[in-house]
Amino acid sequence: MIVRLGYVAISNVLGKKITSSSTVTFTNYNKISSEEKRLEKLKTVALSNLNALQEILKYNIKNNIHFYRITSALIPLVTHPEVGYWGHREILKKDFEYVGKLIRESNMRVDTHPDEFNVINSNNPKVVENTLINLMRQVEWFEDMNYKQGKMVIHVGGATGGKEAAIERFIKNFNKFPINLKTKLIIENDDKTYTATETLNLCKILNIPMVLDIHHHNCNNEGDDIVNILGDILNTWNNEDLPPKMHFSSPRDTTLTDKVDKKHSDFINPYKFVEFLEILKIFNIDVDIMLECKEKDVALFKLVNDIREIKPEYKWIDETTLNI
Repeated sequence: MIVRLGYVAISNVLGKKITSSSTVTFTNYNKISSEEKRLEKLKTVALSNLNALQEILKYNIKNNIHFYRITSALIPLVTHPEVGYWGHREILKKDFEYVGKLIRESNMRVDTHPDEFNVINSNNPKVVENTLINLMRQVEWFEDMNYKQGKMVIHVGGATGGKEAAIERFIKNFNKFPINLKTKLIIENDDKTYTATETLNLCKILNIPMVLDIHHHNCNNEGDDIVNILGDILNTWNNEDLPPKMHFSSPRDTTLTDKVDKKHSDFINPYKFVEFLEILKIFNIDVDIMLECKEKDVALFKLVNDIREIKPEYKWIDETTLNI
């Protein structure tokens, strides 16, 4: 079983100056005097983000990090209803192509996690319409990168009118989406509404992969033992080119006795992580695990060192990939 570790958006090793998440607020955008200067501002920020993304990808390649989440803030204001598409696909075509070249030639896995205001099962048609627009923008990123394996992680959403009705809305709205969007979506269980079991059932209906978030499961599970459904979750990836992906984080406050702290810790608890790896061993399927923690790649490398001490018998393929 091969396990690859990844991190989210920002490299804390590279520092805050290398960020692909710079933005322009609509308020500041509106203060710019001319359309020409507004466009120039958007171009400058977007190009800065893409240049930073290239630096981060090169850093990942150098350090054998094979799994990475691209920020959803890559292109400023492109989903704002009063700005919208401003021509970035044509203006930044070569830059996107170069990002894709870095990803493909290094066999890196990248994905995105659209922001939580994207709600497929909303009972407000305008929210669903905006969600479609927002998601399609990220589909276009993958297309412009010529990266066919790109996926977007999304939650089921809210439960207005009850979970059953909300899930029916999700299915109805999902089925209306264009095929190039539907094939990019993968669904994650959340920490307060939809359990892993409920999310799995939805993924089976839609025949799309499920992203298991272990921390969310620990927060919200209705007594379900993850071992009992883990095999089925892994099987939702059977028709995919890439192995199943999962999210792992540790609670910030470990002193709570009656519930699990939903906030993410700066680092990963290595003993809990190894405990989960031992459960995964039962199924002997390769997986990619995204670490969701404040210290990003710093936490990733610390976890690797911790695992080496706790489980010296594990075999390491490179700096972030182990073979159990």
